[in-house]
This record gives sequence, C-alpha cells and structure tokens, in this order.
Amino acid sequence: MFVDPLWNSTRARELAAQRRPGALIRLGREHRAWTLAVLGGRIGCSPATVSRLERSARVVDLALVHRAALEVGVPRHMLVASLAPPSPAAPAATRVTASPRDAEEDPMRRRTLLTATAAAGPVALLTGLDDALANTPAPVGTGPLDARLSSARTLYDKGGHGQLLAALPALIADGHSAAASRQSLDQARLSSVYSLASAVLIKLGSYDRARLTADRARTWAEVSGSPLAAAAAARELAIVLRHQDRHADAQRLMTSAAATVEATGLRTEAAAAAYAQMLCTLAYTAARGGQRADALAMTEEARRAARRLPGTAPAGRLFPISPAAVDLYAVGVHWALGDAGAALDAGKNLRADQFPTAERKARMGTDMARAWWAWNRPEQTARALLNAYRASPGEVRDRPAIRSIVDELTERHPRTTGVRELHTAVTRA
Repeated sequence: MFVDPLWNSTRARELAAQRRPGALIRLGREHRAWTLAVLGGRIGCSPATVSRLERSARVVDLALVHRAALEVGVPRHMLVASLAPPSPAAPAATRVTASPRDAEEDPMRRRTLLTATAAAGPVALLTGLDDALANTPAPVGTGPLDARLSSARTLYDKGGHGQLLAALPALIADGHSAAASRQSLDQARLSSVYSLASAVLIKLGSYDRARLTADRARTWAEVSGSPLAAAAAARELAIVLRHQDRHADAQRLMTSAAATVEATGLRTEAAAAAYAQMLCTLAYTAARGGQRADALAMTEEARRAARRLPGTAPAGRLFPISPAAVDLYAVGVHWALGDAGAALDAGKNLRADQFPTAERKARMGTDMARAWWAWNRPEQTARALLNAYRASPGEVRDRPAIRSIVDELTERHPRTTGVRELHTAVTRA
C-alpha cells in the first residue's frame, strides 16, 4: 500500500512521538493545500472546529479526530502512536509541597493517600487508575496477559470492583508493552483491557474516566481490525454517552456497531452473540432516549438473534449473552420506557440460576427492584435488592443509582420488611 513520503518525514514522526494528533492533521491538511473550510466541509464541521481540533493538546472528540485524520491521509499506525498515553517516566525526586493543593496534585502523595484510604472502598482506588491513564506505568510482566485478563473479567463478574481497579494499572502497562509488537491480537487485547476498565468505571458512576477508557478501547480495536473488540468498545462508549444524556449519539453509535457485526455474516456463535448484545444495548439506549417503537423492535430482534445461542454461554466468551439475558434486558427496556408493569411481566419467569455469573444474578435483582420501586412496592423492592446483594454486594453498594434506592427505602419505609436488613448490610460493607 502506498504511503505518502510526508508521513515518513522527520516532522511527522516527531509530531506522533509528541502525542500531537491535531498537529498531524494540520500537517496533512496543509500538505494537500486545503483550507480549514475545505477540511471542515469534508468531515461535517465548521472551520473553527477544525482549527480547535488542530490546536488542542487534548483529544475531546475521538470520532472527529479519526474522521479528520483519515481525510488528510494520516496512516493508522501514526495516528495510534499520537493518541497513546505518555511512556513511563523515571520517578520524580521527592519534593516539598508548599500547600495542600500541591499535595493533592503530587502523584506520590496521592498514592500514599490511596494506600491509607484503600479500606474506604473502590472509589479510593481511582487515584491509582488516574495515574496509570495519565502516565502508563512500566511493564510488570507478572504472568501471561491472557490469563490475567481472564482473571480481571472474573473479578468484574463477581462484583470485585475494588480488586479490579487495583489490578487495572498493571494490566494497562503490560497491555501497552505487548501492543508495541504491532500484532493485531496484542492490540485487540489492549482494547479489551480498556473496555473492561470502562465497564467497571461505569458501574461506579465515574463517567468522565469511562469516556476516556472507552475512547482508547475504540482506538486500539480499530487498529487491531477485530470486529468483536470494536463492538465491545463501541458498546462501552455508547453506555457512557447515554449516561451523559447524549442519547442520540449513543443510538447512532450502537446502530453502526450492530450493522458492522451483522456485516460479518454471523457465521459463528461468537459473532451471533455479539450481534444479539449490540441489539440489546441498542434497545435499552433507544428506550432511555424515549424512542419507544425502536426500543421494542430492537428487543424483539435481539430475541430472534439469541434463539441460536445456548442457555449458558461458554466460558471466556466476550459477549456472554443468552435468551434469558435478552429477557432481562427487556425488563430494563420497559422500565426505561416508564412501564413498570410491563417490566415486571417481562421478568416474571427469570431465575437466578439462568445466569452464570454473580454480576448477572445481581443485575436481575437490581433491575427487578427498579421496576418494583417504580410500581411503588417497597417490600418487593427490598427483597429484590437483598437478593442482589447476596449474589454480589458490589452491585448494590457501588452503583450510585441503586444505592440511592436503598437510601430512599430507608428514609420512606424504615419499618417495611427487609429494609432495615438491607440498609445494615449496605452501610456496613
């Protein structure tokens, strides 16, 4: 494949090494003798937006960066290099801080505070992840990356959010080290690490961090060429966008992701599972955006897509969707559409033993609890949340939206059966 000599120039390599994707786009635009207006017209934005994109030291809209880079011919490997986080730096010498604000901003002091407050829960561990996202740590190399990624997914599946957050910095470091091989499988693994990071951050309600990790997951998935990694990354980003009230953007992203997976021909169970998962996420996204007809249609299409799938997904499958899991999504879809009765009806035949992981068993409990709460049934709400807590405490304790239901139950119905037990369990954790 022909590569313009521009991209082998010293200047282009320097800009990539300096992590300046905007400057690379400007280099390509000027090489083609295009004005800001010409490039803006080709990628669907104003000249002022192109100017900000080229000058900004921080990537705000990854999708726009990708479109602009593709338009001006930036090679994929060079764009990825420019988007990568900084390489590990030598430890800085200890310094005396002049104020409490300085102390908060000093990475070493933040890590000290992290160690001292780890018992406070998963949120305290976010500081360590912040450091890893800002400055990729040196590789740890404590075992095969596949096995460690599998163990990390197991932590997610059982609700071990704090343990997973503690493991992520080393996974990110070793994932980047492996991806330096430029092998597609290594790049797809790194994308999976970032997708997993995004998933747990969404659980904790840390949406800005989840947006960052989802963007990185998409970048590495695109580089790897893996349609399944790309689908996983797109799903996490759509969920973040949904939480940021960007429902239309999330729906467009999931529609595109579902079409891309469908275009593979769905010749394998893994691809069929990915397609069914995309449809489920698309249905729920449409429901949260108030698109009732689309949400219900996508739910039915997901049911049809899941018919060929086994009742229990094989271990290690990236999208462990099943017919029962689609029915659980239907509970959420009806709840999001404001129809608690239909949500309860959709979930009336679901059983915990239909779901292989603690996370899914607990999710059944929390989704049914939301429907019971909307139906103004505090006792059934408390019972469902207790079931969820017993399956996976983190699903009730760590999710802000679910924790708020516990607080409201305690305040409004303190004498209802199960409420005191639930409150005690959650606050004692």
